Amino acid sequence: MTQPPGQPPQGGFGAPQDQPPQGQPPQPQPPQGQPPQSPPPHPGFGAPQNPPPPPAQPPHAQPPNTPPQQPGYGFPQQPGPYAQPGPYGQQPGPYGYPPQPGGAAPYGPPPGGPYAQQPGPCGYPQQPYPGAPGTPPGSGGNGKKTAIIAGAVAAALLLVGGTVYAVTSGDSGGKKPVAHQSDDPKPTVTAPVDPGDGSGDGGSDTDDLNAGRKPGEAKVLWYKTAPDAPGSGADAPGMWITGSTAVKAAYKQVFAYRVADGTPAWAPITFPQKICAVTPDPADGKIVVGYMNGVSDRAKCNQLQQIDLGTGKKGWHREVPEGGLFDSALNVQLITSGNTLLVGRSQSGVAFDIRTGRTMYESKKYGEDCFPAGFTGGGGRLIQVASCGTGGSNEHDEVRQLDAATGKVKWTQKIKKGWRVQHAYSVNPLVIYLVNDDKKAWNISTLTDSGTFRSEVKVDEKFTTSCGWAVLSRALQGCQGAVVADDTLFLPTSKTTGPNEVVAVSLATGKEKWRVKSPTDESMTPIKAEGGKLVAYVHASYDTGGRVVAIPLSGSSHKPGTLLRNPSSTAEIEDTFFSSSIAWADGRFYLSSNRLTGNDDDKEKLMMAFGK
Repeated sequence: MTQPPGQPPQGGFGAPQDQPPQGQPPQPQPPQGQPPQSPPPHPGFGAPQNPPPPPAQPPHAQPPNTPPQQPGYGFPQQPGPYAQPGPYGQQPGPYGYPPQPGGAAPYGPPPGGPYAQQPGPCGYPQQPYPGAPGTPPGSGGNGKKTAIIAGAVAAALLLVGGTVYAVTSGDSGGKKPVAHQSDDPKPTVTAPVDPGDGSGDGGSDTDDLNAGRKPGEAKVLWYKTAPDAPGSGADAPGMWITGSTAVKAAYKQVFAYRVADGTPAWAPITFPQKICAVTPDPADGKIVVGYMNGVSDRAKCNQLQQIDLGTGKKGWHREVPEGGLFDSALNVQLITSGNTLLVGRSQSGVAFDIRTGRTMYESKKYGEDCFPAGFTGGGGRLIQVASCGTGGSNEHDEVRQLDAATGKVKWTQKIKKGWRVQHAYSVNPLVIYLVNDDKKAWNISTLTDSGTFRSEVKVDEKFTTSCGWAVLSRALQGCQGAVVADDTLFLPTSKTTGPNEVVAVSLATGKEKWRVKSPTDESMTPIKAEGGKLVAYVHASYDTGGRVVAIPLSGSSHKPGTLLRNPSSTAEIEDTFFSSSIAWADGRFYLSSNRLTGNDDDKEKLMMAFGK
């Protein structure tokens, strides 16, 4: 549908326009002339942002913490009961929490969008609102872990912190892999592939995960057994892959392994308290880790430590200053943009120079009642979402772009009442996922570089993506499953029975360009685009290993070609990563856990690397 010049798009397949959701952004209603849609499933790789993550499920099932699956019009939707027009335009749009891999939201498309005066959140198409993002499809644990996972989830509910940001890494050069099966005719049995972590606490694991490898299957290059964690479980946020090193955070430590063989690249770094936040992307080869300042209920996530990924050396250390009343640092977000590190508190943000730790500026309340509620960034852009008029008749969200170096506002886009900006699937271009709680709808919209509405997803489908979650602020970043490339958005549909699909949606029109089915009955999740192809992960089942495939972006055929076929002998282990981060770099596939169960009787894996 088209919108009048200068006006935000009218609602799409999302939540209703008139009624704002209580405690959450209003939902768009279904497009006019169409019946409301039910919320899409919301599986994902991480825990939901708003509600704490639910118990893990087997990889072929939807991950815990994800709302019921329901059809939606755009980015993955979570299962939700709402269906109404979008927040931008007058037409109904699918505005609901975007579904995440492994789950879907329950909301349907409500009428009326969050951006404009017309129905629909910002003209975004509204879709059934499924709820908070869930874990990635296929990221569930097997039956044997159900009880353990339930305990871990219960513990997670007590945790406050943006610790489930899924982090992927880019390639570091080298020959691009070509889609084909392994030509290794005689797989060999190798020595144990966990050489230890270099901490001197017990040596290596004696399991040989390549013992049952078959011809044509990839190898387990190496794996890591999870470190000791409390019986209630612990977070293991972040994963960073450089040209030579794979770095992983877990509980109170940060580990580094050589990508070729998994041997320690540098000695583990141990913090006095548990890690509660990490930067999703490195800046100049460095990351920043946030950890708690104590163990009491009043402890804050306010200790920042810079780490060099190449050497493991610690850089500057800072303490996040206290905010005003109700501006909590119990849970913080760490966002990087250029040389700026933005630490998001519950109602404000503090910017530091990531190179030196010097304080640059604060992003605080503006106007009469607008408070920063979340940030995301990358590629030199810094995006802020503010909550305005909370509890009043003028309650609404606003999206703003800030100058990362100075904090000055470049533009502001008001979201229609009733719609809540829940996630950002991309920063360049800016693609956001909105929900309308009252209408139980969701919407996915694209904004221009100047902040005006460009398009909204017009695909009546249930999608699943995985995003982080936060209790006191919006978890806008870290969504896995949604990939943007060549002015196209790629989203995985929610799996019900049989294979799911990856749908290519034009960011110019919001319309579907093409779709392709998973080559197996397990869910397929986009990872990244490279070399004119979309790289995706096909999840493992209890007896079949996962695989990495490449989908041609151009031409008439988009049939997936296999890059790696993981061994069936380790399928059960691969299938137990119930909350995970995934990455593809230089022909290797990395899978790591975002949550440790803390079960001493189980040889839980922290990370696995597959290759030829």
